[in-house]
Amino acid sequence: MENAGYIALSRQTALWRQMDQVANNMANVNTAGFKGEQMLFTDYVAAVRTDRSLFRDKIAYTEDFGAARDLSEGAMRTTGNPLDVAIKGDGYFTVEAENGDRLYTRNGHFKLNANGQLATSSGELLISDSDTPVVLAPNESEITIARDGTISTENGQIGRLRLVGFDNQRALNKVGDGLYAARQDQTPNPLAAPHLVQGMLEGSNVNPITEITRMINVQRSYEQAQKMIDIEHQRVSDAIEAYARQF
Repeated sequence: MENAGYIALSRQTALWRQMDQVANNMANVNTAGFKGEQMLFTDYVAAVRTDRSLFRDKIAYTEDFGAARDLSEGAMRTTGNPLDVAIKGDGYFTVEAENGDRLYTRNGHFKLNANGQLATSSGELLISDSDTPVVLAPNESEITIARDGTISTENGQIGRLRLVGFDNQRALNKVGDGLYAARQDQTPNPLAAPHLVQGMLEGSNVNPITEITRMINVQRSYEQAQKMIDIEHQRVSDAIEAYARQF
């Protein structure tokens, strides 16, 4: 029956996407603030009519309908860089994209751009609680970032980082480079009591051993599905040959 091949093929398609997800997790093991993801699967039930029954039989295909983001906190590591900042607990830094959109990240590895503005490694500008970029004067070098996000130099306080939280963090859309965009139904809320640590970075929460184990399981499942397809193909071929010999 051809349905067996279709079922195995649907399983292979879902496993292929799962392997991509595992590979992406592995590629970001050393990315600051990265949150690992896992695929979500369900059965797609379809009704089919057969010659053996007056009623419609049901067959179940594999369907991957999304990904679940692991929100657990990654391990903290000391860097000694005054522009590295880690968030302990919930919260996101607010940054500005080139088109002016507000994006959010937990990757606290920042730098000074050519204009003296604090920016992410990929160039997005860090935003203060006054909704403007954080700018340092050319003669300012001693940068201090307090627990609540207040930024000071040898010339005094220059601003406070805008740190926000969301009612449903998993509803944030990933846009790449550790950045997230908020959906229309998700409003960023200012954190009442943020906890920042200067000179540290939050590491990725991906466990490489777990991901390698998952990768092996996905590969074995894919091979089993392929074996099922091969067996079904051989069964159909044998049936055709047996039928042809009758004539």
